[in-house]
Amino acid sequence: MLFKMSEPQYKPDPVLERAIEVLFILHADHEQNCSANAMRSVGSSRVDPYSATAAAAAALYGPLHGGANEAVIRMLREIGDKSRVSEFVKRVRAGEAGRLMGFGHRVYKSYDPRAKIIKRAADDVLGLVGTNPLLEIALELERIALEDEYFVERKLYPNVDFYSGIIYQALGFPVDIFPVLFAIPRTAGWWLSGERCLKTPTRRSRGLGSCTMARAPQLRVDRESIDRASD
Repeated sequence: MLFKMSEPQYKPDPVLERAIEVLFILHADHEQNCSANAMRSVGSSRVDPYSATAAAAAALYGPLHGGANEAVIRMLREIGDKSRVSEFVKRVRAGEAGRLMGFGHRVYKSYDPRAKIIKRAADDVLGLVGTNPLLEIALELERIALEDEYFVERKLYPNVDFYSGIIYQALGFPVDIFPVLFAIPRTAGWWLSGERCLKTPTRRSRGLGSCTMARAPQLRVDRESIDRASD
């Protein structure tokens, strides 16, 4: 999907293939977050699952949700050099540089376990494709933040978004498509929420009304249709 053109014998590098698998597995589902809530909320109006999925994707696009790894890359680019990390952290503490993107999580009040796995995957990918200067900045930022009393007291540790963007960038994906790469695996989690709605039609989310969702229309594909499409 990424690099194969017309080569019938093409095989992806196992390191890169494994990195994509890891990212997709870890992004597949994660509790009742913003986009999952959007899926259930819009589904409660009894729309079809495709419309509810569109709403979930819109929620995921935000920089405080699925767009966070994109925001991390932009932040690292803004810092520009490892030597400027300390000054950047001081500006964040003073409220002069916005949020420290890729740090902190509503659920995890310690180091996000997913971030540890993705960090290892980032090391493997960059060991294959070459060093990324943004990784050096990220490592220095992580080191300083984990030693800074301001961030430790607020339990702001690296989360799943901190290193995932570095991997996607190393694989050649443009930053603007990062939320799409997040949405591909997360769709499985969204549709699981939709399936729960179908199986428990009387279930209600707090203040969101009935969780009943209309069933997706059945799509019939026969041999004649396939042959016409081939022509």
